Amino acid sequence: MTEDCTVDAELLTIGAFAARARLSAKALRLYDRLGVLAPAHVDEASGYRYYRSDQVERARTVALLRQLDMPLARIAEVVEAADGAEAAHRLTAYWADVETRLAGQRTLAEYLRGRLSGRSSEMYGKFVVETVDVPERVVITETRHTLADELPAWIGESLGRLEAGARECGGITAPPFVVYHSEVSMESDGPAEACVPVADEVAARAWAERRGRHWQTRVRVEPARRLAYTRITKAQVAHPQILAAFEAVEEWLKAEGVTVDGPCREVYFADWDAAGPEDPVCDVAFPVK
Repeated sequence: MTEDCTVDAELLTIGAFAARARLSAKALRLYDRLGVLAPAHVDEASGYRYYRSDQVERARTVALLRQLDMPLARIAEVVEAADGAEAAHRLTAYWADVETRLAGQRTLAEYLRGRLSGRSSEMYGKFVVETVDVPERVVITETRHTLADELPAWIGESLGRLEAGARECGGITAPPFVVYHSEVSMESDGPAEACVPVADEVAARAWAERRGRHWQTRVRVEPARRLAYTRITKAQVAHPQILAAFEAVEEWLKAEGVTVDGPCREVYFADWDAAGPEDPVCDVAFPVK
């Protein structure tokens, strides 16, 4: 008996394996090509694929993960995990991303329904607008021209750099915030300014001098202000869902006859990574007088 005959006797053909795994042969070929589920043996002469019976469980797991609309690249991360606990952790992380996206899409759908049906005033009424007085603050900042699709990544990265730098500037004294000096959308690139309040102005200016101009870092004194704001959840922060919050505050300002006194901003007061989709994380605010 040849070696190939021995292999053939011990392994399952792609058709038999597909039937046992409840997958199509086409799906198995795709999973092989993308490195998610490789056959145990490929006959060099015929190109036929053969699988071991103990690969059935992995094949079924891949199929179930696909039902969650998980991309094949992330499926590979799950099934290649060192152990079951790590695989479960990666699935949990993926599903948290899905829930955040779905929560954001629900908010966006509600926003669009309000606009399309002419019920904007009813939609804005769901946002509670309040005012708060904030004192003068020394802030270290980064400024960047960015479009809306790049904005979330830049906010996280820039605030991370500034919060690390704040340790050399006497520490952080208040929640970080992002100021929009002009509109940020898919057509307009701002600029936006990430700001972290710090305790020591002299140390902050020395820190900014060492940083140079690479990150467009500077130190300025943010004057005392009164802010009109509405508090939103993590899901509502995503663009364009967040537009409803900005518009709600603008409508409140018009109704109250209040004058805007500076560029709008987002104040991030919560631990972003630890927050769930429905947890409050941000105040959308306008300086007023």
